[in-house]
Amino acid sequence: MTVAETENAIKHTDGVIESYGAKRCDLIHILQDVQEEYDYLPRPALERVSEKLNVSLPEVLRVATFYAAFSLEPRGEHLITVCTGTACHVKGAPRLIDALQRDLGLEEGQETTDDMKFTLREVRCVGCCSLAPVLTVDGRIHGNLAPEDISDILEDCF
Repeated sequence: MTVAETENAIKHTDGVIESYGAKRCDLIHILQDVQEEYDYLPRPALERVSEKLNVSLPEVLRVATFYAAFSLEPRGEHLITVCTGTACHVKGAPRLIDALQRDLGLEEGQETTDDMKFTLREVRCVGCCSLAPVLTVDGRIHGNLAPEDISDILEDCF
C-alpha cells in the first residue's frame, strides 16, 4: 500500500471502530466492515484494530485467519469457492479444482490470477450436499458439476 492508501485505511478503520464503540466483543463485526470496504484486510487496518481494541496483533490475526470469509491478501474481481466437504470431495471436487487451476492459469499454491480477475478458494462446506460437487462464483451456486462445465462457468464472468 502507498502512504496515502495506508492513511485512508487507518482513517476508514477508525470510523468503523468508532461506530461499534471500540469494544473488543465486536472484533469480528469490525473486521467484516473493514473487509467490505477493501475486499480484504489490509495490514495497516489490522494493526489499527489491534491498537484501538487493545487486542494483540497475533490475536487479531488468529481471528482473521480462522474464518474463511476473511482474506489477508487482495482478492480478484470474481471469487470462486469450491466446496471440499465430504460429499463434494467424493463426487469430484478435486477434479474441479484441477480444471479451474488449469483454465485460470494458476500455479500450485497461487489463489489469485495475475490480472486480479479471479481468486480461487477451497471451503469446507457450502451447505448444498445434494448438489455435489458444488462451487460458487461471487456467491452464486453451481452444482452437479463436472470438469467439462468449468469453461462455461468462467465464460459467464467475462
